[in-house]
Parts: sequence; structure tokens; C-alpha cells
Amino acid sequence: MDFLRPASWEEALAAKAEHPTAVPIAGGTDVMVEINFDHRRPEYLLDLNRIGDLSEWEVGEKTVRLGASVPYTQIMENLRAELPGLALASHTVASPQIRNRGGVGGNLGTASPAGDAHPALLAAGCEVEVESVRGRRMIPIDDFYLGVKRNALESDELIRAVHLPKADGPQQFSKVGTRNAMVIAVCAFGIALHPETRTVRTGIGSAAPTPVRAREAEDFLAAALEEGGFWESGAPIPPSVAKQFAQLASGACNPIDDVRGSAKYRRHAVGIMARRTLGWTWESFRGNERSAQCA
Repeated sequence: MDFLRPASWEEALAAKAEHPTAVPIAGGTDVMVEINFDHRRPEYLLDLNRIGDLSEWEVGEKTVRLGASVPYTQIMENLRAELPGLALASHTVASPQIRNRGGVGGNLGTASPAGDAHPALLAAGCEVEVESVRGRRMIPIDDFYLGVKRNALESDELIRAVHLPKADGPQQFSKVGTRNAMVIAVCAFGIALHPETRTVRTGIGSAAPTPVRAREAEDFLAAALEEGGFWESGAPIPPSVAKQFAQLASGACNPIDDVRGSAKYRRHAVGIMARRTLGWTWESFRGNERSAQCA
């Protein structure tokens, strides 16, 4: 196994073009596990740790540009207001040591359906910035996941950054695991309310071959909030609406039975998480509305 260590982004792109099978490594929290268990034996490892741009972020007027290697700890500590859903998801990643090393780019590159960042990225509606020696392109997150551990990257492309809209409403994330830390998700759920567009987005992890959105649940809830005048009134959401939203979210799953949980349990748990996170986000929205009226 050869180790490639470019000193700049341009050198990294050139190395990836010359060695398309090279596996990028930055935090290494996914790649090294596969290598240690002999599940993967790449011919080349492409070390990206010398490229400082990948560990930087920029907060713009409407979006946050998050470098692919920005550690989860930095997201938790510095971007909680702008990216609340992703910050909450970052809290659930493994251990402090891994949160200090791992980043969103690694989750995206691995494209495991159980990656903790994916539900929050789907709910936020981000774009993935990828680049090769041929040029740069932006991939909407909805088009990024192609199958189990398969993504939309071409063989010569690398992930440079993720562009996320700054939160314009409450966001939440919930995860079920077999213990409280250092655990792969049995299933996970993310939700984001977008009051400016009066829309709702969701993300489901570890309950389908890829991370997915509960689109029917989103459309139902957005219509219910609009038709009932809830955006204006801030009234409590009726239990019947929350129940239907949860059932539709559960129906969006296509899980398997494995050592972490059964398909039946995953569907049930996603429905529970959908109902609870909806309640948390809506209460937060109502609280913000009341604060604005009193100001």
C-alpha cells in the first residue's frame, strides 16, 4: 500500500487523477477501521491532512461553506446557531477523540447509510462541492447517495466542502443506538423547519439502503401547517397531524434485519423519533414566535 501525501489541493487533485483508485484519508475514522479489519486493502492512500483549506469554514449571509475536514467538535462549538441540526448530530458521533478527527467529508465519502451526519445534511438541503482536474461541480444532497456505500463522485473527484443554508427555523436530530457512545446508529432521524419557504425537510439514517428523506411526510406536514394557519398562529400541532406525520415517516423506511436491530423495530423507532422531533422543533418555533411578538 503506497501513501500519497500532497502538500496542496492542486497536488491532491493531480494525484487523484493519476491514481483514481486512491482512497482519500483525512480523519481516517472510517477508512482505518476497514483497513484494520481487512475489509479493504487499497493500493494507494491519499492523505489530505496537509491541506488547510479543508479544515476551514466560512459563514456567509445565507449559507455556510464547511470544509470537508472540519472536525465535528468545531461544528459543535462554533456553528451551533447556523447549523443546529448538524451540531446535534455531531454530538452523537462516537467519542471525543473521534469527534476531534472526523469530519462531514468522511461521512459523505464513505456514504454508509448509518453515517450520523447524513440525516442532518438531508434535512438542511445542502450541496456537496466536489472537484477534479477537470473542474468543479456542485451536487445537491438529494442526488448524492446512489446505493449502499456508493455516492455520485467520479473516480477522479474529491470532496472539497459542503454548502449548507443557514438555519431559518428550528432543527432537530435523534438517534437510536445500542448504547450511549461509540455506537453505530440502529436508526436516526433529522428534521428542519424552514419558515421562510414554509417547507419541512427530513432525513432518515440506517433504515434504508441509503440515507433518505420522508418526502410524503414532509409534504403532508407542510400542507397541514399551511392549511391550518399554524405558521401564523403558532398554535400547537394537533396529535392527529403528528401521528400521521410519524406514520408517513415510518413508511419511508426500507430497512433490513441485522445484528443491531430488526426491520420492524427500525420502522417503529423512526416513527417515534419523527413524532418527538416534530414536537421539539415546533415548540421551539412557537417559543421564537412568542419572543418576537414580545420584543
